[in-house]
Amino acid sequence: MSIQELPAQELHPAPGADRSGEAAHADARDAEGLSVWPRSARPEPHGDVSVGGVSLAEAADRFGTPVYVLDEQEVRERCRTYRTAFPDADIVYAAKAFLCRAMAHWVQEEGLGLDVCSAGELALAVTTGFPPEKIVMHGNAKSPEDLRTALRLGVGRIVVDSTSEIARLAAITPAGTRQPVMVRVVPGIAAGGHAKVRTGTDDQKFGLSLTDGSAQHAVTRILDQPHLELVGLHCHIGSQVAAVKPYVAAVRRMVGLLARIRDQHGIALPQLNIGGGHAIAYRPGEEHLNVSVLAGRVRAELEDGCARAGLPVPRLTLEPGRAIVGPAGVAVYRVLAVKRTAGRTFVAVDGGMSDNPRPALYGVRYAPRLIGRPSSAPPRLVTVVGRHCEAGDILADEVALPGDVRPGDLLAVPAAGAYHLSMASGYNLVGRPPVVAVSDGIARVLVRRESLDDMSRRDVGL
Repeated sequence: MSIQELPAQELHPAPGADRSGEAAHADARDAEGLSVWPRSARPEPHGDVSVGGVSLAEAADRFGTPVYVLDEQEVRERCRTYRTAFPDADIVYAAKAFLCRAMAHWVQEEGLGLDVCSAGELALAVTTGFPPEKIVMHGNAKSPEDLRTALRLGVGRIVVDSTSEIARLAAITPAGTRQPVMVRVVPGIAAGGHAKVRTGTDDQKFGLSLTDGSAQHAVTRILDQPHLELVGLHCHIGSQVAAVKPYVAAVRRMVGLLARIRDQHGIALPQLNIGGGHAIAYRPGEEHLNVSVLAGRVRAELEDGCARAGLPVPRLTLEPGRAIVGPAGVAVYRVLAVKRTAGRTFVAVDGGMSDNPRPALYGVRYAPRLIGRPSSAPPRLVTVVGRHCEAGDILADEVALPGDVRPGDLLAVPAAGAYHLSMASGYNLVGRPPVVAVSDGIARVLVRRESLDDMSRRDVGL
């Protein structure tokens, strides 16, 4: 049995693994450049860093590189932060950020629901034991298999994204049943960290427009379907949104639509889902969304708006994904080559765009760190690149690393828990990295490394 297949392993607890005194340690973490790392991250002797009481250098040696290290307690604490900030709301974890059986188990234990976008995500969750009634099914182009699986397994809510989906879903809903649905509304609000992740405006593929009447038309059509039960409205304005104001504006417009539905159809919808997209910091000094401030402002706007409109306050749902798992993950790579050419220094590692396509897709900037050995060399601006056959395979452009970085060194990239493995590909057939959970000095494999045999078995023809 390979090391990656071992169900659980205890690595030597690193010095300083005690999780007490977190508040007193915060300033030291900032000074050490660990502000965007999991809260359990500790600088260790000999240039190492521990997460969850586990040495990252030792984890790299035992599990190989690239490797994703995921702090279980960080995930759980972030779930609790949302539950505390929104005690009367449904918090639904967005599985697209990262999903495996353990992750589904953690969020269920912390009292969260789950938001899935495919039959595959749904089946994995339900076979893990996740209650289907606490699952929301999303997608702008749900396949017939997606819808059939959602109905067969009994998901709690399906978010309708187009008028054609209404008839398709109604036609396959079993007789004598009513499937709860929501309408995804485009509120006409531009928000998000990149043009490719702004979903609140009419010029993108998601949802039904508030401004042109498409959302109201969809509501009317759903109410005409005896097998569909309209339980509320949904909107998602974008991703990496650091400001509270766009969410407040979205709530205001959605309350306005709820009032018009009441006036036109005589019903007060009981649920309002305002999506997720909450920003995290990828580098020290970057902004992130303050969940407590969001809760206060959204609750005030919802209650005041409903009071003005004479509406009962609907039950709120939020769908954080990245904000729960993103800061809990660290990706660790090994340096394969250092090349100085045309006035630039390239540091090539054993991963790249196959395990993190986000810099190429969205221009995301990370803050890699040399770990595993001390260095007193002055910092040098370098470009950390991957191993793949693309000039755009860049993990971190023009970042400061010690000037003596050399092959064999380890680089750790924080804020790597979301949209890494979930967006990983089979490019160049290098195999996707494993995910190793760490907590209290214990490391265990959640998702094993993809092997050449795994990839070969899919190739069935000559």
